[in-house]
Amino acid sequence: MRANDAVLAEVLEESHTAPAGDIPRLIDSAARRMGLTGARLYVSDVQQVLLLALPQPGTPPQETELPVDGSLGGLAYRTQKVRESRDGTTAWVPMVDGIERIGVMRATAPSFTPAVLQASRSLAGLATLLVVSKSTHSDLLVARERARRMSVQAELLWAFLPPRTIGTDRVTSSAVLEPAYDIGGDAFDHSFSNGGLHLMLVDAMGHDLASGQASALAMAACRATRRSGGSLADIVATIDRTLEQWMPQRLMTAVFAHLDSTSGDFTWTNCGHPPPLLIRDGRIVPHALERHPELPLGFAFHSGHPPALHHARLQPGDRVLLHSDGVTEARSTAGELFGEQRLVDTVVRSTASGDNAPEALRRLIVDLLHHQDHRLHDDATILLSEWHP
Repeated sequence: MRANDAVLAEVLEESHTAPAGDIPRLIDSAARRMGLTGARLYVSDVQQVLLLALPQPGTPPQETELPVDGSLGGLAYRTQKVRESRDGTTAWVPMVDGIERIGVMRATAPSFTPAVLQASRSLAGLATLLVVSKSTHSDLLVARERARRMSVQAELLWAFLPPRTIGTDRVTSSAVLEPAYDIGGDAFDHSFSNGGLHLMLVDAMGHDLASGQASALAMAACRATRRSGGSLADIVATIDRTLEQWMPQRLMTAVFAHLDSTSGDFTWTNCGHPPPLLIRDGRIVPHALERHPELPLGFAFHSGHPPALHHARLQPGDRVLLHSDGVTEARSTAGELFGEQRLVDTVVRSTASGDNAPEALRRLIVDLLHHQDHRLHDDATILLSEWHP
């Protein structure tokens, strides 16, 4: 293991000045020095439908794309567990940043002994850190995570969005949004702040560049206020005032919340948005978080009228689900609404089968797209947070 540690240290040192395009070569070279016969990196596209291989000179062109559903690599990605081929010469190792799924590493070896598997996990962990760090300033890596062209408003929003999944040993939060390549006015934010988890989901009026600008403006105003010590009421007032000043006539619905990760206290305010849903013991608790909503943002009303803050005490294992109306109001070609009950049932079934929160939401989006024959008529965003002290 000491020799492997030295190899990892050398890769880390070399990566500081290596361009992003060299990462696959560095990892493959390290794999061979650690007793493997090779390694290749695959990252998930923004819809989590495909696993796309990072370009690697000298590598055969086969298997540059793998379906997340229907491949062994996809199974490793979905379950976040190492999966080995039947002949025992290939292992698919999850690439996870914290608890955010990035992709998988395909490792090959004559056989996967416990020592070789451990080396593969360590190498995949280092590869993940390099991919994530280089992605902040490399178009090569970002472009490889896309299966098609992204609209301008979607590019704007993705630049502001946090990782889809964050978490600690007490709380986990995961989000998805569609249409990923053409998202308009929906946006989410989640962050650890003030001893707990801050949540935000906004839905700006319209589905154009101005909608994306409004949502980006709301996220910036929210973060500036929160990071200056502002409360949920301060965040609402700041966004309301900022929209009225810089984007008049552009309205927005939103939910802002804070979950105390120690006590389970859940505090939220609702500005004209669908109410949060509470999932407990595998079922929805009817009307548990349903309160009279405030006016939407953009009227400049909240500056002089602080919004009502609501409180609830969660139980261990409780999940809070925030969603935009594009989810429940999605219609099939026959006119059937997706609906709130189908939304909750899909999440409950997925988690009951052992899926973690990111996978439960991925499956939900797949069901939603199938329901609308892959033609969404409105943005659909879902944010699922679980308290598990």
